[in-house]
Amino acid sequence: MGRGKIEIKRIENANSRQVTFSKRRAGLLKKAQELAILCDAEVAVIIFSNTGKLFEFSSSGMKHTLARYNKCVESSDATVDVHKVEREHEEVDILREEITTLQMKQLQLLGKDLTGLGFKELQNLEQQLNEGLLLVKEKKEQLLMEQLEQSRVQEQRAMLENETLRRQVNELRCLFPPVDCPLPAYLEYCSLEQKNIGIRSPDMACNSEIERGDSDTTLHLGLPSHVYCKRKESERDTHSNDSGAQMGIL
Repeated sequence: MGRGKIEIKRIENANSRQVTFSKRRAGLLKKAQELAILCDAEVAVIIFSNTGKLFEFSSSGMKHTLARYNKCVESSDATVDVHKVEREHEEVDILREEITTLQMKQLQLLGKDLTGLGFKELQNLEQQLNEGLLLVKEKKEQLLMEQLEQSRVQEQRAMLENETLRRQVNELRCLFPPVDCPLPAYLEYCSLEQKNIGIRSPDMACNSEIERGDSDTTLHLGLPSHVYCKRKESERDTHSNDSGAQMGIL
């Protein structure tokens, strides 16, 4: 019967792990020695155990092998750097060519540097310009429509604000109804008062007399104020005539 395959994973048992390490280490060093002898190769093996112990094998001396290894690594790094620089130079050249081509196309779109172009190339250039012009016009119309829509929205908003203000004014007018007889201005009222103080009409004099003590009589008689004034004047005349006649008799 053949040997069964062992699953490659960490061995949990410490004793089994140490036994396996010893056996496989010896086998690895034996295989390295056989490879160096059979193939005339320079082989070096370095092993550190989990406890930190060093095991090594070198067919030509460890220092010689390590020096050769470092030299190869440095040369390989230098080669990598050289290839990287060459690749960067190639990319720079490609980008310069693309920039030159784009600048030439830009000049051709502006109608300059058309020398060397054939009929088909000029026709393609004209088609590109027409397509670009159509796209520019569409974008321009779109912007104009957006501006018109914004202006309509602003007008509607202004109309709504005006309507709101009118409604508020109407509500205030309903709260304060208008006066039928408007009051005179302050200056007009002052001028009228001064005129009334300087010049008093007979009716006002009669009214003042009525206010002084004859208001009860007028109220009892039910006469107008001007009729009462005339009666007062006739009574005064009669009283003066009677007093004159009495003085003549005396």
